Amino acid sequence: MGETTRLLGPAEVRALAGRLGIRPTKTLGQNFVIDANTVRRIVRSAGLAPDDVVLEVGPGLGSLTLALLAEVRRVVAVEIDAVLAAELPATVAARAPDAADRLEVVRADAMKITDLPGPAPTALVANLPYNVAVPVVLHLLATQPSLRSALVMVQAEVADRMVAPPGGKVYGVPSVKLAWFGEARRAGAVGRAVFWPAPNVDSGLVAFTRREPPPTTATRAQVFAVVDAAFAQRRKTLRAALAGWAGSAPAAEEALRAAGVDPRARGEALNVAAFARIAEYGPSSPGS
Repeated sequence: MGETTRLLGPAEVRALAGRLGIRPTKTLGQNFVIDANTVRRIVRSAGLAPDDVVLEVGPGLGSLTLALLAEVRRVVAVEIDAVLAAELPATVAARAPDAADRLEVVRADAMKITDLPGPAPTALVANLPYNVAVPVVLHLLATQPSLRSALVMVQAEVADRMVAPPGGKVYGVPSVKLAWFGEARRAGAVGRAVFWPAPNVDSGLVAFTRREPPPTTATRAQVFAVVDAAFAQRRKTLRAALAGWAGSAPAAEEALRAAGVDPRARGEALNVAAFARIAEYGPSSPGS
């Protein structure tokens, strides 16, 4: 950590929230990290380089922001709460004065952002609200192609779904769509006591490394449409589950056989490359 950076502890977090009149809300999924060792661990697990530009979503009171600024050249913090967004620069100026000019605060909904100010972000590091974690990650990977890696803290159950391989009960839409963009893996567990207020569930760290999507003539939207249809009725065979997508069960079977996929299989058995092959033979697809 930088010598001039003073991280936030439990007393500082509560005092800052009290001064701002903030009470963490479930609506915004606000659970503030109050343990300095945890934010150090997140930054360390992210494997950041000094020249990285980090995109942080939901910086809150700035616990993680301060730790990030001590390690990288720039942090772009996207915060939806007007009070928190306005206060963050002052917190950084007071506790990490040498880093104040390397922070950019964007008051916005992370699900709606496309363009960001300054140099393109290279890494996503965030403590994400549990209720929007997967949509936020997928949206940012789609709209910020410069992102090479990510380290996000999410609900443990969500973390399991994000990293699940084909064949298991927790493998589903989040697993496949994230695999389109790259490789996700578990990077550790986080207990409840490091948050204020303490959530009713455990958390987990998910590390992500971007790679090229599987080779396909189908678009991402076409592939994701197949994925959504396959898991909307996950107990059904793909022939039945994809009937609506293909126009009929026989048309679905034809597309599946053309893609080299057993029509009797279920979605949970397929990897992202198989879904991409199916999409090539669907409605309005190049191979159809």
